[in-house]
Amino acid sequence: MSMTQSRIATLAHAFHAARARNARRRQGERGVTLVEVLIVVAILSLIAGGVAIFAIPKYKEAQVNTSKTDTKTLLTVIDGWRVTHSGTDCPTVEALKLDKSLKPDQNVQDPWGHPYEITCTPDGDGVMSWGPDGKKGNEDDIWAGTRPK
Repeated sequence: MSMTQSRIATLAHAFHAARARNARRRQGERGVTLVEVLIVVAILSLIAGGVAIFAIPKYKEAQVNTSKTDTKTLLTVIDGWRVTHSGTDCPTVEALKLDKSLKPDQNVQDPWGHPYEITCTPDGDGVMSWGPDGKKGNEDDIWAGTRPK
């Protein structure tokens, strides 16, 4: 055997030995298959769907409760404004902010993005949110104080 053939044989033997070592090492380091990934995604989707079933109604309930609290707070602010302002004028949100009865950055929109509506009648004052449907004058309107007749 010549020197070149001997080197080729040695290199071939080293190559095959390294390949065998890598194959043994890879057996312990298997990756995940597409099926396994899809199963994990399906399980996570089921969990997210279950959370959404319980979270969405609670979120809607929280919006209604926030609107009820805001209308009562605005009615209290209007009552305080009436103490310092005589007359029959009905305050607006802008007037309450100008008079510093409300903070300049006070949120004056309901959770659905509509402005709270202030009404004044001889029977008393009222504050209204249009409610979840965003339409005025139906059963889901949220009131604090006196409703106009």
